[in-house]
Amino acid sequence: MVSVTIDGRTVSVPKGSTILEAARQLGIAIPTLCWLEKVSPTGACRICVVEVQGVARPMTACNTPVKDGIVVTTQSEQITTIRRQVMELMLVNHPLDCPVCDAGGECDLQDSCYALNVTKQPFRAEDVNPGPIDKWPLIQQVPSRCILCEKCVKVCHEVVGSSSLFINDKGDRSYIDKHLELCEFCGNCVSVCPTGTMISKLFKFRARPWELRKTRSLCNACGSQCDIDIHVKNNEIYRVTSEDGTTVNNGNLCIGGFFGYGYVNSNQRLKSPLVNRGGQLMPADWDEALGLVADRARALSAAHGADTLAALASPRLTNEENYLFQKLFRAGLGCNNIDSEARFSALRALLPLSASLGLHGASNRLDRIGQSDAVLVFGSDVTAEAPAIDWQIELACRKRDGKLVVANMRRVKLTRWANTHLGYRPGSEVFLATALARLILDKGLADQAFMEKYLANPEALTKDLAQVDLARAVKETGVPLALLEEAAEHLGRAESVAVIFGADVTRGSAAADKAQAIANLALVCGALHGDLGGLFPVDEKGNTQGLLDMGACPEFLPGFADYAKNKARFEQLWSCKLPEGGRNAEQILDGIEKGEVRFLYLAATNPLISFPDSRRWRRALERLDLLVVQDILPSEVTRLAHVVLPGASFAEKSGSLTSLDHRVNCLRPALKSPGKARVDWDIFADLYQRLRPAGGRPDAAALLDEIKAATPLYSEVCLPAQDLCRPCVKPLFAPALKSLRYVPVQAQGASEGLQLLTGKMLFHFGTTTTFAEGTLEVAPEGYIEINPRDAAKLGVDSGGALRVASAIGSAQAKVKISENVPDGLLFAPYHFSDVNINQIMPMAVNLVKVDAAKA
Repeated sequence: MVSVTIDGRTVSVPKGSTILEAARQLGIAIPTLCWLEKVSPTGACRICVVEVQGVARPMTACNTPVKDGIVVTTQSEQITTIRRQVMELMLVNHPLDCPVCDAGGECDLQDSCYALNVTKQPFRAEDVNPGPIDKWPLIQQVPSRCILCEKCVKVCHEVVGSSSLFINDKGDRSYIDKHLELCEFCGNCVSVCPTGTMISKLFKFRARPWELRKTRSLCNACGSQCDIDIHVKNNEIYRVTSEDGTTVNNGNLCIGGFFGYGYVNSNQRLKSPLVNRGGQLMPADWDEALGLVADRARALSAAHGADTLAALASPRLTNEENYLFQKLFRAGLGCNNIDSEARFSALRALLPLSASLGLHGASNRLDRIGQSDAVLVFGSDVTAEAPAIDWQIELACRKRDGKLVVANMRRVKLTRWANTHLGYRPGSEVFLATALARLILDKGLADQAFMEKYLANPEALTKDLAQVDLARAVKETGVPLALLEEAAEHLGRAESVAVIFGADVTRGSAAADKAQAIANLALVCGALHGDLGGLFPVDEKGNTQGLLDMGACPEFLPGFADYAKNKARFEQLWSCKLPEGGRNAEQILDGIEKGEVRFLYLAATNPLISFPDSRRWRRALERLDLLVVQDILPSEVTRLAHVVLPGASFAEKSGSLTSLDHRVNCLRPALKSPGKARVDWDIFADLYQRLRPAGGRPDAAALLDEIKAATPLYSEVCLPAQDLCRPCVKPLFAPALKSLRYVPVQAQGASEGLQLLTGKMLFHFGTTTTFAEGTLEVAPEGYIEINPRDAAKLGVDSGGALRVASAIGSAQAKVKISENVPDGLLFAPYHFSDVNINQIMPMAVNLVKVDAAKA
C-alpha cells in the first residue's frame, strides 16, 4: 500500500493504483472522457490533468500511477484553463449537429463542455475528417463527431475480444475503422461512445432519450441472463442498453441483447386466440379457446386415460410459468408426460453430473471463470452459446494472462486466442478427455489431495486412467501427442481451472458418456477444487436451468426431486394423486406415432425447427386429435395447431429466471402485450382453475411460497412477487467427504465419412430472432459451411446451393466457404425454417453422416 494526498486529504491505495483511482476512493471527482473503468487507460483526452507537487508539467490522472507520499491538486485556476483549452481543441471542426445527434441529452462531451464553461471556439483548423461511414450493418460511424478517445477500440479488443475496431490513418486524419469480418455486432462500441460517433441504425432519429421510459429487466436470449434496461415509447421497444458497474454483465451486451429485440415489436405477433374451424384457423375469444382445451383434455383422459395427454415446456418461460405448467399437467390432469428440448441437450449432461458429482448445473459463478489460471473450452462455440462466458474468458486469459485451451471440431472465435487448440475429429470427445486426464495424472499434476478427500473410489480412477491407450487416442482424435501434453501441462499446472463444455457435447450422440468423461477430467485437473474455476455445462437457451429446476421432465419433480421417491411428498403438497411413470420427449413422439398420445400442448417451443428429426415430428403432429400451441409468433407449428394461444414476450411479463450459474433474476414488464395476447402465467392459471375448480385460481404470491417450499434450491431466494431477486446464498458446490464418484467411460471410435454438424450461430438465438430486423440484417438466411477443398471437390462456389442427405432426409442451403471447418466436416445453423436442417438429423444427435452434392 502507498499513501497519497489529494486536495489535502490522505488515502492509502494498492501499489500501482492511478491518481484517478485514488481520487475516486476519496470521492473526489476528476473529469474524464476517454477513461473507462473496464478497460486499460488511454490518456487520450487529457481533461483529467492534475498537478503533482514537484512535477513541472500537469499529469493525466487516469494513467499516472501514484507514488508514496505524493501530493496532488485536482482543482486550480491553471488546471481549469488547461482543461478548457483541451476541450476547445477537441471541438475544432466538431459539427454543431446536437439537435439531430442521437447522443443529444446523454452526451459526455456536452456534459464536459457545460461543466468547464466552454462557450466559444478560438481555434481553427482544416477539416480533414472523412464522411460518415454507412456501409457497416446496424452501426453508423460519424468521424467528424469522434474525439478519438478509443473507448470503442479498447472494449472491442479487451472486453469482447473481437478486435474488429482499429485506428486508421495518422495524426489529425485518424479515424475509427473496422475489420468487418471480425465484428460481432454486439453494440458495445455504441454503448461506450461518449459522443454521437457510433450510432445504432435501429435507433437513429427515432426518439430523444428523455422521451423513453426505462425499465430494468433481464435478457433471456441465452443462459447468461445479462441485466438490461428496456427503453419504451408508445408501447414499443426503441432500444436496449445496460449500465457499467451496476450490472452482473458490467454493461456488456451481445447482438441478441443490443440488437435482437425486434421480434417483440414484430407486426407478425400473435394477438388473438385462434381455433381451427373446418381446416382454417379463425379468431376466437379466450373463453372459447381455453374451454376447448380443457374440455378436450378431460374428454380424452376420460376415454383413453391420462397417458393420452402430453406437454412440452420451454426455456423461454419463467420459473413460475414452468412450475405452474408442470403442476397443471401433473396435478390438474394426472399426467406426467411432460418434457422439453432440454431432453436433447442440457439434461443429457446433468443426469451423469448429478449421479457422480451431485451437480444440477454449473459448480460455480460465472465471474469465477474470469479469475481462473486456466480455462478449457470443450465442444462449445461459447461466443455464440453464452457470450458472457466469452467475456470472462477474455478477462482470464488475455487480460490476466491465464492459459486457454480450446478443444473443438472446428475453429471458433476463441481459437484465435488459444494457447493450445485441440482440433479433434468428430465423435472422439471421450478419447480426448480421457487422454488429457491420464496425461495430467502421469505428470504428477493431478489434484490428488482433493480426490483423496472427496472421491469415494480414487483407486478406480487411478486404475482406469492407467489403461488409457494414448496411441489410440491420438489416432482417434487426430490430435498430436505433443499438443495433448501441452494442454495437460496448462491444465495441470494451473492453481485454478475452469472447464466449460457445450452443445457439441450435450447435443451429440453418447452425450452422457462425453459429459461424464469431461466431469472426470474436471476432477483430475482441479476444476472442482477451491473458490475459483469450476465445471460449467452450457446450454444456449435462456432459462434451461430454471426449466429443469421447476421439474419440467418426467424423471424429476421440482428441485430435481426424484419422481418415484418424492411422489408422495408432492401428492401431499398438491392434494392430489400423481400418476406412475411418465414419458419423455422421445417417448411422447413414439406415443403419438402409435396413437397412444392424442393431445399435445406446446408452450413456447417449436419441435419442427429446434428438435432433431423434425420431419418425424411434423408427421406426428399431423396425427394428433388436439394440438395446442402457445407462443408469440406464427410458425410451422402454429399452422398445424387446433388451438393457438397468444402468449407474452419476456419484455411484457414479470417473473424469475435462473441463469446457467444459478443466479435467480427478475423480469419486469416494460410494455403491454399486443391485442388480446396474455401473459403465459395467466393462461396456465386460467386453465388450472378450469381443470381443478375446487382449488380456485392459483395465486402468484402463494405459488412463490410453494416453489420455495417444494424446491430447497430456492428456499433462500427472494422471488419477484415478494421482493427484488437475489442469488441463492447457498454454496453451489460443497461436497461431503467421499461423496463423489469416478465413473469409467467406454470410448467409441470417431465418426467416418463426410459429417454434418448442426448448432447455434453467433447472430441468432433460437427461432425468435429470425423475426428481428437487427439480427436478420447481419444473418438473413441459413447456410451450410464447407471447407474450400471439399467445396472444390463438389464443384460448389460461395453463395451457390448445396444439397445434403442423411439416412432420414435431405435439406438444401446456400454455401459458405470457410477454413473454420476442417476437411470432411460441414456446419449448418438450425435457426431458419426455410432450411430446417434438423429434418435430416436422427433423433438425439447433432452430427450425422451425409452425402453432399451441388444443387
